[in-house]
Amino acid sequence: MQNSGDTMTLETVASPHGDIAHERAPEIVEALNAREPADAAKLLRSLPAEKAIEVLDLPGLDNTCEILAELPTDTAVSLLSGVSDDRAADIFKELVEPLRTTLLNGLNPETRSVISGLLAYPERSAGSIMTTEFVSVPSTWTIAEVLHHIRMVERTRETVYSIFVLDPVKKTLIQAVPLRRLISADPHANVLTAAPARKPLMIAPEADRMEAARLISRYDLLAVAVVDGPGHILGIVTVDDVIDAIVEESTEDAQKFGGMEAIDEPYLRIGFGEMIKKRAGWLCALFLSEMLTATAMQSYQSELEKAIVLTLFIPLIMSSGGNSGSQATSLLIRSLALHEVRLRDWWRVAVREVPTGIVLGSILGLIGIVRIALWQTMGLFDYGPHWGLVAATVGATLIGIVTFGSLCGSMLPFVLKRIGFDPASASAPFVATLVDVTGLVIYFGVAAVILRGTLL
Repeated sequence: MQNSGDTMTLETVASPHGDIAHERAPEIVEALNAREPADAAKLLRSLPAEKAIEVLDLPGLDNTCEILAELPTDTAVSLLSGVSDDRAADIFKELVEPLRTTLLNGLNPETRSVISGLLAYPERSAGSIMTTEFVSVPSTWTIAEVLHHIRMVERTRETVYSIFVLDPVKKTLIQAVPLRRLISADPHANVLTAAPARKPLMIAPEADRMEAARLISRYDLLAVAVVDGPGHILGIVTVDDVIDAIVEESTEDAQKFGGMEAIDEPYLRIGFGEMIKKRAGWLCALFLSEMLTATAMQSYQSELEKAIVLTLFIPLIMSSGGNSGSQATSLLIRSLALHEVRLRDWWRVAVREVPTGIVLGSILGLIGIVRIALWQTMGLFDYGPHWGLVAATVGATLIGIVTFGSLCGSMLPFVLKRIGFDPASASAPFVATLVDVTGLVIYFGVAAVILRGTLL
């Protein structure tokens, strides 16, 4: 951190960057992301203070901590004092010592207290993404007084579209009034006359942030209040905070689906060692699991020697089971995340997936039988004199393996969630590996029944 005696000068200067101060904040963020932290810091300092704060307030800015480290201490503190409290808390979570303590101590006591309070909430909780910059008024005010208050504080609040009405004595939340209703109501009437008849929706600060997302989505809200036990409002979670949380959660889930740990940095900026660390663990686990496939094939070595034609269809059998399992896993992980199904619904899912797997397996089995018959009759390949039995073996196996894959893939997320793991950990590669091993057992078990006395 540079700690020069420079005064905070963020006025626009003539530079090769052009008149970037007139660009929208997202475009400026893109320009900063394309530069090294030192150059990005210089460009940030060339902006007017208000524009620089607006840029720093966007979560899409990469290397925020490195950029702040390149700024003079007083400049960095001034910028952090201007951004929204929830965004400032996110930045401080990523800062390292001693920079974190230096900048935190540089804030005024009130801002420092608010940010320290936000940092105390568990990660991924509603409290960790809430903002304390909201409009609250006592229930004794008239609508005219509320509108005047909004005009006075609008620039210091993250949103004014929802106004929270408090008990004038207990300071507990009574109602949440949309700004639209205030504008259209009688200005001389009490503020509660413009409030909806229903009670306001609230959430505890320790609740999962995705629960706030579900409330906002389900009830079409712009913000939801975060309250403590007695009902005092601590902050609000706004729809833009929820969107950021959903994007982050979706990114992590997508990475886990691919069989790796989630990364929290842009792909081109993550270190080589960190990339290996994130990917090697799952690859090793999957590789060790695939060794069971080799073990299973060794157990059926004599059958393979007698009916070498069966090896031609092993990739077909294994991939079909893995694909059906991955489909079921993806559907159930998403349904559990959206609370469309709950743990107690596992049996309903199982009852649904078994006939689904049978039908899907029958479709694939029929295609497999037709393919073998066509290749045999058209002379494209000779499967031997018992090709009809081979086709029946492949068809019956596909029914069994696809049914098993669908059932296994749908139950695994329930099991993981029940024991306290993230269901997204049931990634598609893991399910595919699990079904590969069992698929071989099913394949050769069916072959032993159908081909006994002929090829086996």
